[in-house]
Amino acid sequence: MRESVAARDEDVGRAADGPQDADASRLQALGYRQELRRSLGVLGNISMGFAVVSPVVALYAVSMVGTTVAGPMWVWALPLVLAGQCLVVSVYAELSAQWPLAGGPYQWGRRLLGPAFGWLGGWVWQFAVMFGNTTVAYLAAPWVYALFGATPTPAGLVAVAVGILLAGALVNAYGITILRRFVSLGIAAEALASVGVGLALLLFFREHDFVLFTRTLGAESLSGGSTALGFLAAVAVAGWAFIGFDACVSTAEETKDAGRQVPRAMWWALLSVGAVVILNAMAVALAHPRPADVVAGQDLDPVTTAVVHAFGGWSDKPFVVVVLIGFLACAVASQGGSARGLFSLSRDGAFPFSRHVRKVNRRQAPLGGLVASTLVSGSALALGLDATAIGTLIAFGTAATYLPFLLVSLAALIARLRGTWVPSGHIRLGAKGTVLNVLAVLWTAFEVVNVCWPRAILAPPGAPWYQVWAALLGTAVVLGTGVLYLLVKRPHDRLRGTGPAPAAQPAAP
Repeated sequence: MRESVAARDEDVGRAADGPQDADASRLQALGYRQELRRSLGVLGNISMGFAVVSPVVALYAVSMVGTTVAGPMWVWALPLVLAGQCLVVSVYAELSAQWPLAGGPYQWGRRLLGPAFGWLGGWVWQFAVMFGNTTVAYLAAPWVYALFGATPTPAGLVAVAVGILLAGALVNAYGITILRRFVSLGIAAEALASVGVGLALLLFFREHDFVLFTRTLGAESLSGGSTALGFLAAVAVAGWAFIGFDACVSTAEETKDAGRQVPRAMWWALLSVGAVVILNAMAVALAHPRPADVVAGQDLDPVTTAVVHAFGGWSDKPFVVVVLIGFLACAVASQGGSARGLFSLSRDGAFPFSRHVRKVNRRQAPLGGLVASTLVSGSALALGLDATAIGTLIAFGTAATYLPFLLVSLAALIARLRGTWVPSGHIRLGAKGTVLNVLAVLWTAFEVVNVCWPRAILAPPGAPWYQVWAALLGTAVVLGTGVLYLLVKRPHDRLRGTGPAPAAQPAAP
């Protein structure tokens, strides 16, 4: 049997105990030198995860789609998905406690199952994050139009989304300190738009009883009369609401005492966002004057309708401003995470054009990764050029993200069962961890299939065929190109298997 990963990394775990430079020592033991600025505390790391999961983006982007496909009862999809994602975080917590590195899925996969699997997992995860940036930027664009009272067009939404991506790259280029401040502003907006507004709607402006959440209001007609199929579509859409907690891992090399703080930050980010999203989903539905209009597709912005109906017309623009700030903070934080993932892959020479992508500017920001991720995220916006693509891009971004969740959970489970990985960080769940790992694999496998399933009800009437098939096509293209590059260029040959990654900078592929 191969040497146990836990035994190999025992000396690495000891490096975490000691003076303030213990993080740099541990990073060096894992094969890397400190290149990014390590200045985040646990609250800063939680903020990154909270901003990327984002209650505003999680709910306000999907409430209309969820209500349309399953009626008010769609809110029950949210706790179901949250429970499933808690299984994933339990696996991620053990891994990040042992290997607190940027580019987690890539770094973990190569140590658990070898360089080829690790590289492919990193490739898939990296594109998932970049396509997630595409979705966030696109979903933010309608709020820009709402701010100015303009009517959006498909091409106009794409143009605004491109502008958001470019602005986000600029903010990130100024380093982690500016990014942290921008994210803090977004969290303040989140607190007002999500917690404050949600509680007010629920406590003082209810129009309906809680029995509303047992009704579909005819939404099942879009699924051939099947309530179950409509609810499955809602579960697919709700999947978007609880991704992004892995942004805490992306900034692991900029977080102090990362082996302890990153797992803690992931749990705080996911659970706090989960509570706020469920609260707001119920509050918006109960305060909406005509939920049947949302089901019928006559109200494309049920959140604003509920807020304006409750607080009056004066609240329209201020509410839009606060929500837009939340979206922009999410976009900026998500771009920062994708750039750091590219940096992690490229410093090992394991990504196309690595010599350029791995560059760090004088502010210790991953500039090459920012440029590359902005280009990839912007190119995926072409999906929305011919027709509005809100439901399509939600499915597209969600599918791309759940696939690496599955790959990481599967790699961890296989290594556990082989006995080649016994968690050796400060989080060790033992036999319970194995059970949770099995459930995490089952959950993520189900959700990958569910989200990738082509559904015309998630695209506007008359939308081009590629919007209906976007989730499946996107994951197939990412996997296919990754396997092809793996076979032709063999980037995994540059890696040193499951041991510490090389500190040297290999030549670019």
